[in-house]
Amino acid sequence: MVGKKWRKAAAAGIAGVLAVGVLAGCGNSSGTGSNGKMKIGVVQIVQHPALDESNRGFVDALAARGLKDKIEIDQQNAQGDQSNLRSIANRFVSGNYNLICAISTPAAQAMANATNQIPIICTAIADYENAKLMKSEKMPDANVTGTHDRGPLEKQVSLIREIIPNVKRIGIIYNSSEINSVVQAKRLKEVCVPLGIDVAELTVNSVNDVQQVAEGFLGGNVEAIFIPTDNIIASSIPTLMSVANKEKIPVFGAEVGHVKSGVLASESISFYDIGKRAGQMAADILEGKKQIKDFPVEGAANSKLYINKAEMENLGIQIPKSVLDRAELL
Repeated sequence: MVGKKWRKAAAAGIAGVLAVGVLAGCGNSSGTGSNGKMKIGVVQIVQHPALDESNRGFVDALAARGLKDKIEIDQQNAQGDQSNLRSIANRFVSGNYNLICAISTPAAQAMANATNQIPIICTAIADYENAKLMKSEKMPDANVTGTHDRGPLEKQVSLIREIIPNVKRIGIIYNSSEINSVVQAKRLKEVCVPLGIDVAELTVNSVNDVQQVAEGFLGGNVEAIFIPTDNIIASSIPTLMSVANKEKIPVFGAEVGHVKSGVLASESISFYDIGKRAGQMAADILEGKKQIKDFPVEGAANSKLYINKAEMENLGIQIPKSVLDRAELL
């Protein structure tokens, strides 16, 4: 469904109380479509497992609240193109959409730049403050709020040390144009410094750079590689793995989608869950129960350890039983 616009058949008009809620929550009397349904725009920067899961969670949450037949969801995928994001944002605004769901930091920034009136619920954002979406995540001050995807970096580094006890240098590769990735790289260094672990940073500008740039990790430069929730890298994991596996370098990911795509392990939050929570926020706003300012930015409460069994065997690595016992093997 991601990347395709879909619409359900026309249904009966919105119940009076819900219509009142829409007017109160959105301040947009022309927001409904010709079929009487509320118009919801959903946009993500690119298609990959983590963002797709957030999208699915958002849509499922609206359905669970009984809104499925009362809304018209316009699904858009920018295919990694900023100009596409601007075009999508302009169409959502000119179409007087009742609410926008922005999945990923670039998508959220484009939507926020286009409107300060339509409620924007975001998910899969690393840091709302650094992305200039709000001054304080605890007190949203405009038309933007939602859920963040900050994973447990301390647990990630602890996992790497359990599997590679004498690790001294960890590599990280990311797109320096994505503020969410820059923030994660900074946080990784902050976690590693007290442990005496160096962090080697490599950056890319596009998927075409990944193979050549990643070769900078070879030659004994790093003992492990960590990849953040970066849209370019998430789309290029097979390429990265082909490089890392030349020297049997274990690669750890920020989320379970990375493990499913080939990396060794991750202490991952659920992107479905943060998408679902964003959908619940959106439902409250559409029903007129709450406003944007009533929702501080939230994150995932728990994480889970995932290990790629095939990659473990490929590396010939001995993972401690204490780690395997708490992991789900994929």
